[in-house]
Amino acid sequence: MRPVVVNMIQMWKSVTGAAKALVASMQPIVVKGIQTRPVMAGAAVVLVAAAGLWLTGGFGSSKGAVAQSQRQGQARGVPVEVAVAEKKMVPVRVESLGTVTPMASVAIKTRIDTEIVAVHFADGAFVKKGDLLFTLDSRALEAQLREKEGTLARNRAALEGAERDVRRYTELIAKGATTQLNLDNSTTQANALRGQVAADESAVENLKVQISYCTIRATISGRASMAAVKVGNFVRPADAAPLATIIQAAPVYVTFPLPQRSLPDLRMALSEASATIEAAVPGETRQATGQVTMIENTVDAVTGMVAVRATMPNTDDLLWPGTLVTVRLTLREEHAVTVPSGAVQVSQTGSFVFVVKDGAATVQPVSVARTVDSDSVITSGLKGGEMVVTTGHLLLSSGTKVAVRDTKAGS
Repeated sequence: MRPVVVNMIQMWKSVTGAAKALVASMQPIVVKGIQTRPVMAGAAVVLVAAAGLWLTGGFGSSKGAVAQSQRQGQARGVPVEVAVAEKKMVPVRVESLGTVTPMASVAIKTRIDTEIVAVHFADGAFVKKGDLLFTLDSRALEAQLREKEGTLARNRAALEGAERDVRRYTELIAKGATTQLNLDNSTTQANALRGQVAADESAVENLKVQISYCTIRATISGRASMAAVKVGNFVRPADAAPLATIIQAAPVYVTFPLPQRSLPDLRMALSEASATIEAAVPGETRQATGQVTMIENTVDAVTGMVAVRATMPNTDDLLWPGTLVTVRLTLREEHAVTVPSGAVQVSQTGSFVFVVKDGAATVQPVSVARTVDSDSVITSGLKGGEMVVTTGHLLLSSGTKVAVRDTKAGS
């Protein structure tokens, strides 16, 4: 150490001596009677002195401090957070986007040309089967009904008279008191009146049906839409827009696409009654549950997807028809090794984790089958029980010493 210090002192003396000689060689400049050295000479002194400091390692002291700090950090170990690879039961789950569709939808339209005289429900209200929704003007039909009922009564009376004549001529024929022609004529008259009465009865029945169309009731229970027309509007069967629409709200369908590679697992799960389904609505913490009830009979050749439909009870009106939902289809549960998804890193060669053993991190390649919630399911590379790094990967390489720190709250 002593010879090194002597050499550095000698080098410094030679550098400063050269600087002094350079200054002495410069001619003085007189400015307003004041003798000064040239500015360039002063700059040369500074440059020579700086060069001397660099040569003596004065500027290298900070680099040495950084190197010393890194060595101290390596000695202490890189701080990391870890978790234990667990072997546990995990669900085999498929996630997809689905659409809520009603089981039944009824478009309410008029069957006759008439005017609306009353609307008996509030827009968007829940209605039950049989509830009165609209009342239409039926006065013209009721007048026609009374006319047909009068005609029917007259023809029934005429028929009774014709039937009496048939009975009387039948008795007289037996006594030889009349001719067969009279009996035949009375029989024909009775049959004609019988046909007229039947036609009148049909006309009366038809008018009663027409009048019943003036009272529109809900054919299913569900939620009604806004009434497209209000009191005073004239409506026709040819109108394109319905008066209102009722959609069955409970139960409802959730329809979603499923990749064809998952179809065998789904069919097996349905045969074993192990398939369950959950539907999550955006912005809602609750989830709706149900059962898969239908698989479409063909796979779409273009997309490779098959349509699946689930029935959801929806007793709490959580699922609204037309809503886009996240569907989680659980096929079964199986034993598997899992690690937090934050522990899995990806490189050009594939996925890997840092396994901590004897205070050092080692790179361990793994195969990830799927992600379940916040965990990754590992199919190869880990057996369970290993300690893997979850945070602090950036400063790690294979063999780096680590210092395990407590997991932060919420991480």
